[in-house]
Formats: sequence, C-alpha cells, structure tokens
Amino acid sequence: MATNHQNTIKKTFPVLGMSCASCAISAESIVKPIDGVIDASVNFATATLAVEYLPNKTNPSVLQKAVQSIGYDLLIENEATQQETLEAIHEKNFHLLKQKTIWAILLSLPVVAIGMFAMNIPYANEIMWFFTSPVVLWFGKDFFINAWKQTKHRSANMDTLVALSTGIAYLFSVFNMLFTDFWHQRGLHAHVYFEAASVVIAFILLGKLLEEKAKGNTSSAIKKLMGLQPKTVVLILPDGQQKEIAIEEVHVGDTILVKPGEKIAVDGIVLSGNSYVDESMLSGEPIPVLKTTNEKVFAGTINQKGSFQFKALKVGKETMLAQIIKMVQDAQGSKAPVQKLVDKIAGIFVPIVIGIALLTFILWLLLGGNNGIVHGLLAAVTVLVIACPCALGLATPTAIMVGVGKAAEQGILIKDAESLELAKKINAVVLDKTGTITEGKPKVTAIKWLNEDTLAKQILLSIEKQSEHPLAEAVVNYFTDIKDIQLLSFESITGKGAKATYADESYFVGNKKLMADNNISIDDELQQQSDQWSQQSQTVIWFANSKKNLAVIAISDKIKETSLAAIEQLKAMDVEIYMLTGDNETTAKAIAEQTGIEHYKAEVLPQHKADFIKELQSQGKIVAMVGDGINDSTALATADVSIAMGKGSDIAMDVAKMTLISSDLMKIPQAIKLSRQTVATIKQNLFWAFIYNVIGIPIAAGILYPINGFLLNPMLAGAAMALSSVSVVSNSLRLKWKK
Repeated sequence: MATNHQNTIKKTFPVLGMSCASCAISAESIVKPIDGVIDASVNFATATLAVEYLPNKTNPSVLQKAVQSIGYDLLIENEATQQETLEAIHEKNFHLLKQKTIWAILLSLPVVAIGMFAMNIPYANEIMWFFTSPVVLWFGKDFFINAWKQTKHRSANMDTLVALSTGIAYLFSVFNMLFTDFWHQRGLHAHVYFEAASVVIAFILLGKLLEEKAKGNTSSAIKKLMGLQPKTVVLILPDGQQKEIAIEEVHVGDTILVKPGEKIAVDGIVLSGNSYVDESMLSGEPIPVLKTTNEKVFAGTINQKGSFQFKALKVGKETMLAQIIKMVQDAQGSKAPVQKLVDKIAGIFVPIVIGIALLTFILWLLLGGNNGIVHGLLAAVTVLVIACPCALGLATPTAIMVGVGKAAEQGILIKDAESLELAKKINAVVLDKTGTITEGKPKVTAIKWLNEDTLAKQILLSIEKQSEHPLAEAVVNYFTDIKDIQLLSFESITGKGAKATYADESYFVGNKKLMADNNISIDDELQQQSDQWSQQSQTVIWFANSKKNLAVIAISDKIKETSLAAIEQLKAMDVEIYMLTGDNETTAKAIAEQTGIEHYKAEVLPQHKADFIKELQSQGKIVAMVGDGINDSTALATADVSIAMGKGSDIAMDVAKMTLISSDLMKIPQAIKLSRQTVATIKQNLFWAFIYNVIGIPIAAGILYPINGFLLNPMLAGAAMALSSVSVVSNSLRLKWKK
C-alpha cells in the first residue's frame, strides 16, 4: 500500500454479478491488496466499486481481472457510454432473471403438488426428479458456479449458502430415490426432498427479481436528473443560420437558441431575448425565474414561453447538472459509519451460518434418534436457506440512496452518507450573515461626505473595484457615472478592508477597526451618522486618507423572506442558533433582534470563525456551519456538518458536505428532518434484518421440535428469505413519500 497519495486517481466502477452483502465484502477484499490501490470500497446497493489507485502501479484492467477471478465483473468503459451500457446489461439481466424465475416456478408447481398431496402415485419420485433437475442444475447453475469460484479464494457468500442447501437436498433425494433399500434395511423410510430443492431455487430467484425491481426504484432520482438533459440543441452559426447538433458537439463559446418549452442543454449566459425558466429540478423552488441579458442559465432547467439565445460557458461534465448527478451518485455510493459495522458482520456471517448448519446436523445425529440423520440434514439445509445476508447488506445503503435522492429533488445536495447520518444530531447551527441570513445583494443606501469632490469619489471607486469583498461590489454599482483612476498600489487587509496609494497619499476603505489601527481620527459628525445607520441594521464602511475621515457609507442587505421562519423552525427542533459576522456590533445586534437570534458575535475575522466552532465542539455540541463565501471555507471545513449556499462561492461549495442550491435557509430544517427519517429507516431495516436471523436460524435448526414437534420446511424458509430482502427495500422506499 502506497503512502504518497499525491498523484492518485479516484474512480467508480459498476460491479456486475453481486448477489448479497458478502459478495460486496469479497469483491472489496480482492481489490484492496492489489499493489497500487490506496483505498477500495464496494457498495452492494449501488453495485459500485469506489477505488483510489496509483496509475503508475495499477490500472482498471488489473482491477477487472481480480474481480472476475471470484465470479463478478467490473465495467471499465468510459463514463460517457458507461451508463447506457450498464442500463442495457441490467435490462438484459432483469429479462433473463424474469425468464428463469417464471420457468423455475412453473416446473416447481408439479413437484410441490406431488410432494405435498400425491406422494403415493406411481413413479412419484421419478416425476419430481424429472421436474426438479432443470430447476436446480440449469436455472440454479449460477449459484453453484459462483460458490465454486468463492471456494477457490477461500471465501463464501450467499451463493455458497444456496448451493450447499439446494445441492445437499437434491443429492440426498437422488440417493434416496436410487437406493431405497439402503434405508429400508435400517428400518427407515427413504424420503425425498425434491420440492425443497426446486422451491428454494424458485423463491430465491423470485426474491432477487423483486429486489432488483425495488432497487431500481431507489435510484429513480438519478434517472430523473439524467433525463433532464436534451439530446440535441439548436446552434446559431456565425452567419446567423441555425443548425441542430448533438449535445456532445457543443463547445464553450457557442451561441445556442432555446425555444419555448425546451430544456436548456448546457450552462451559459443570456445574450438576447428573455423568458421565465423553471429551475425547480435544480433548486427545489417551484416559481419560474425571469432570465434577461447577462443572466446565468443552467443545463436541465426548462424554458417557459419566451425564446432567447445564450452563450455556452460550461459543457459536458462541467455543467452544474452533471456535477449534481456526479455528487448524488457519489453520495449514494458512499458508506454511512453504521455500514462499516454491518460490513464486518456480513464478512463473517456466511462462515458462522455454515458452522451453525454443521453443528445442527451433528446435534440431530447424536440426539435425534432413528430419524436423526434425515431431520439433521433437513434442519441444516433450512438453516443455510433462511440465513441469507441480503437483508443485512441492503438495510443501510438502500435507505441512504433514497434519502440522498429525495434531498436532491428538494434542492439539497448531500456529498456523502456520513453527513446525512450525522445531520440528525445537529444541536448548534452557526450562520454567516451576508448571503446566508441576508440576500447577499448589498446596495449603497446613502453616503455622507465631509467635503464631497470628484477625485475622492474616483479613488474610492478605484479601491473598491480591486477588492473581492461583496460590499465593495455595492459601492462599484453605486458609482455608475464616475470613472476609475490608476492607483499606485493596492493591498487587501483580511477582515478589515483595503489600503491603496494615490499621488503619495494613503487611502483606507473598511471598518472602524481599520481606522483605529491606522490612528485615523473619527469625525463626530460622521460618527453620529454611522451610529444612526447601524441602529437601522445597515452596514457602515469608512473612507479616509492617512490623516482624517473623508466619508461614511451606508450599505443595506435585505434579510431573506424565509430566514425568520427557518430560524424559528430550528429553534423548535431544539437547535441553538449562532450568527457570526464581520460587521459592527450595532448592525449585528439589529439583525439578530430582527431574526430572533439570541447568540451572535460581531467583528469576527474569517480565521476566528473556525476557532468559535472548535469552542462549541469542545462543549460537546454537534455543529453545522452555514456559509457562502471564500472567507467561510475554513469554518466550513472545521464544522461537523458543513452547509454551503448554492449562490455562493465555488470554494465554499467544494469544502461543504451539503449545498443548498436555492440558498434558502428553510432547507436546513428540511435536511435535519430528512436525516432523522433516514437514520430511523436504517435502524428499522437493521432491526428487521437482525431479528429475522436471530429468530429464524434457531427455528430452522429445530429448537421448537422437542417442545411441539415443529420443524421448519425448507420451502417456507426460502419464501421467508426472499420476503426479508424485499421488506427491507420496501421500507427504504417509504422514505420517498414521507413529508
């Protein structure tokens, strides 16, 4: 295993042919030791291998050969064709499985009828053998082939259990049919159990068919998102002519025409025309958004009545839709912390079950009297049939898949299963002010000058043009009739403002702390005006030269309509709310009072936000940080659950584990509720998976026989096993319809 991870490649490959959680463990354990593999994780529910490897030491072909050696396969095609190939394979496999299941059931029906009601008809055993053989040896042959491949690698999975149980029942019945005298000479009746072998195969195939259908429904969110991309677009050529081309042929800079009712193909910016666009599948917001010149449009959104032309800015894998699909796929394929424990159990589950089956046979042989060998074999077969690890393997990942998919449909992007599981424990939420509680569209409402002159305005505009702070943009937008000038120098001072030089004089734009740090005297008249604006919850910026203040600027950023309701909901959920802002004390207090936030800190520098989160964590709190700017990235990385605003900076979204596409705070209580529902579903699934085996295995072994003479029929065990997997997946699907 390599330790230098600098030049590694991370990829996700579909795994074909897995039938249970133990299969996932087997595939994972065969890939992990390969030289050059840093980390590997196989998810049974999504049937994917997420692997990080060193390209100079290994490659996808090596990984594929390793996985093929134990009976599975790896799809290593490029991502563009992978999905289509995968769907075609799944469609073919589902059709084949359906045919196998139908034939297995049809051939098993006469076997059950004879075995249960007509054992004494002539040639009964031979007729049952005739119908059972194709079920076990043809429709069930994959179980035996895969079990043998596992055995060669000293491993075992569900196929091993099915092959052992049906194989023993079939061979034992064939022996009893051919050598009836062997038992008669010992005073016993030569029972045959062809119906057990054939029906178990039929039920397991039916269970797998239902499971495949149900698992297909868990990833419906991905299919919906993928269906949002049109196959073709109308390209506007340089001469003004229109040409229909495939979406793959679109390049950055191309001009594309969008007609009424059409889906937007790639991300871009409107050049001409205007229309309302339905962005609900990306943002979860039902109200269409008006798009005019210079407005951004996104792939997958639906144009309403108007038509417009836009320039392509992001195409292919770079579009927001493509990134959302990738993020949702990665999240659905990631493992929740609870899954790690389940994986360990699944890894030793099959060998333990085989051990219990052997012990059951031995105990029946020693204590079962005349029929000990027959009852022992039947009980061992029933133990092997009923103890399928499928339900255990599906319990967590199916719930995660549905939870992540549902979140995506509501405009909440979740990066990994861990943050979805952890969100339910959040008891402290730290909110940034600008762009999080407020709209993040600050506007200059007033400027008070001591001595107003054009040069001062030009210097102020020139400084703010070079600043990256969102408040600087408000000042730039205010001075539309002034031209900027060439500064001699410019320096950004984090958390305070900016300093610049023009004509041998220094100028400062920023907060009051910047003024104090540079010993600039505060004018009484400007101070009075500043206090008045601050009490009205407006942000105040000071402008000065090296000697005195020149002006004070009031900037207002409207509180979002939903912020108040979201904060009230979080408080009702016993979550403490904290607001951190670089703004002054008076403005921060006014915003806190308007939104009902009891805990707030003003004049906080970006590096101190992370320290504040650590302080809350040291008090035992599970902290969620919600921010939108570059200055929030350290705090986001420090928090237990990090939430970025979709309309914020790319860096914030890269760092955060969750992204609220619409930047609506109401999505936070929604995410916490969804986390609680998902974790509750996981617990229910695990309870049923465990309790099923805890109760089922002892009954299958014959624990009730001494009490009331009850011995579980292998056929019923097969039906119960199929039902357990389907019930777990169905319980996960219930998440879709919960509010």
